[in-house]
Amino acid sequence: MGLTAQSTGSGALKNDLQPRAFGPGELVVALAGNPNTGKSTVFNSLTGLRQHTGNWPGKTVAGARGKYQFRGKNFILVDLPGTYSLLAHSVEEEVARDFICFGGAGVTVVVTDATCLERNLNLVLQILEITPRVVVCVNLMDEAARKKIGIDLDGLGAVLGVPVVGTNAREGRGLVELKEAVFRIAVGLEQPQPFPVIYEPAVEEAVRLLAGPAGEVLKHRVSGRWLALRLLENDKGIVHSLEGHLGVDLSRDPVLNILLEKAARKLGSNVQDVIATAVVRRAEEIAAKVVCPENRPLSRSDRGIDDLVTSRRWGVPIMVAMLGVVFWITISGSNYPSKMLAAVFFRVEGWLTALFAAAGWPGWLHGLLVLGVYRTLARVVSVMLPPMAIFFPLFTLLEDLGYLPRVAFNLDNLFKKARAHGKQALTMCMGFGCNAAGVISCRIINSPRERLIAVITNNFVPCNGRFPILITLSAIFIGGAAGGFHSLAAAAAVLGTVIFGVLITLGVSRLLSATILKGLTSSFILEMPPYRKPQVGRVLVRSLLDRTLFVLGRAVVVAAPAGLAIWLMANIQAGGMSLLDHGAVFLQPFAGRIGLDGYILMAFILGLPANEIVIPILIMSYLSGGAMLEPESLEDLRRLFAANGWTGLTAVCAMLFTLNHFPCGTTLFTIRRETQSAKWTLVSFLLPTLTGITVCFIVAQAARLLGLV
Repeated sequence: MGLTAQSTGSGALKNDLQPRAFGPGELVVALAGNPNTGKSTVFNSLTGLRQHTGNWPGKTVAGARGKYQFRGKNFILVDLPGTYSLLAHSVEEEVARDFICFGGAGVTVVVTDATCLERNLNLVLQILEITPRVVVCVNLMDEAARKKIGIDLDGLGAVLGVPVVGTNAREGRGLVELKEAVFRIAVGLEQPQPFPVIYEPAVEEAVRLLAGPAGEVLKHRVSGRWLALRLLENDKGIVHSLEGHLGVDLSRDPVLNILLEKAARKLGSNVQDVIATAVVRRAEEIAAKVVCPENRPLSRSDRGIDDLVTSRRWGVPIMVAMLGVVFWITISGSNYPSKMLAAVFFRVEGWLTALFAAAGWPGWLHGLLVLGVYRTLARVVSVMLPPMAIFFPLFTLLEDLGYLPRVAFNLDNLFKKARAHGKQALTMCMGFGCNAAGVISCRIINSPRERLIAVITNNFVPCNGRFPILITLSAIFIGGAAGGFHSLAAAAAVLGTVIFGVLITLGVSRLLSATILKGLTSSFILEMPPYRKPQVGRVLVRSLLDRTLFVLGRAVVVAAPAGLAIWLMANIQAGGMSLLDHGAVFLQPFAGRIGLDGYILMAFILGLPANEIVIPILIMSYLSGGAMLEPESLEDLRRLFAANGWTGLTAVCAMLFTLNHFPCGTTLFTIRRETQSAKWTLVSFLLPTLTGITVCFIVAQAARLLGLV
């Protein structure tokens, strides 16, 4: 393992990250913290109206900067993106890490949530390894008091070795004390001496060997101990950042390379997991000391409920029933608003068509912009928005209620057997709503290896974009063959598909952990929080704004150019056939072997931006239309498919390929952003696709050998 500088493709941070961007005499304070800790409230309360927001240079990440005065000093407060760690697996983490390292901040304030302090301490410990000039702000003390959670703030400060201040930023409590603590460190009246995380002896020995030479090369502008840990983890991003910000290329230092090679041979390939696990365990130890134990046990009623919902006999059935209700509400509840939105978009399309005609614009321009781009966007929004607007609030309500940790508990043993992390159960459940959101939620997994497994396998459970395909095909072919039990048969087929997706997730997770992502399974100590009454208003705002609109925005960005490409392929003729027809003819021999046809494969390929448009593309292809079309009824769709050679086997293989194929463009975009790696994005594309091809081939050939078709 040698040092190599690798560009992340995002460019070095400039201007806002350099001390020269701030005025003379101004003291810079970085504000860091996990998402949803009230960090923005702290920022707004301190700076008031003296703030502005903008993207970080070279980054598509928003940041805010504001001013406040205290004891005659001017402070510049920089609000860093909310992150769960500083491992630079996402752009947000990279921005936060680089600013703390190179941004010239005299003090870093880490905002934590008093109601879940243990989880937040992971970030605190990582920042303390970079800089000792830290103030820990334990926010939301009012919510902790309501939930009867006691925090020993003095004890926490003594254990960490830095100032700790409790606040209720919404009401302004504790902010004067926070300013005082920042002031004392900024002007040198107090010199914190944090206690480092102690790793296993082999890691500590390697850190001791590397820290001195690394610090000398960088002239002690960055903590040698912290840098040694990153080098042991083979963090190429920090090597690139050091070159961009400090002009130092560690990859060319022969002494460091020799020492690193020696350490790598002793430690093996799982050093990342060893380091991450040590940080997590230290956070657990600290929380156990400072979170008052007499307030943590569950009440008798909570324990009675847990005896039922986490029992070996009833835990999993209750979980399946609970999630089944959520899916049923989502699917059935989204039909009417989807139709309403589609009707509105169709009416707007009519107005746009009239506008183009009145203006005398050419037909090809109308087809390109209205029938291509606009109709694709309308389809994506009308299908994606209602399910997400229902699923995410319901899912967040279960989270706020305290039930989701019980889901993770029920599935933990299965994921342990797959050598994956128990929290992957939660990220998998989030994928049922949207795989892109499921990928983002993988941030809750601390182990880099296990987080990658969760990211790569999240696509094996169907999202709300694939549920319409599964429901439509099961209703037409499976339900239609069941006579009076058609609804029950169709529902059973969809449920069976979902269960098969979970089994595939476990199997592929086990395969990855045994091959390209080998390593030890990290410990998963799950604290069962008390059941609590959900804050409905907060849940609605958080789920709709932070999740629904966020994911929908990414989908729209990807779908717009796709609509243009689809229209062009359907309307450009070559040799008497459209490009779409040529593609289907080319794919037909291969598609036939896996139980599909060329047009089905073309629909999935062109539906890369969003799974919602697969069936409309397929209908357009069969009807030789120049734009995406919608069927009048399921019976019309059944007749159309039957006329084009569909059988029960075709429907089953199409459902299996719907479950197992490449992620949509939005999810791929999200994977690239979260992993900062083209390699893992490609793996996430190829693995489910190859799985789908293999499964469909086996099913199709077996059915033909048995004479079932």
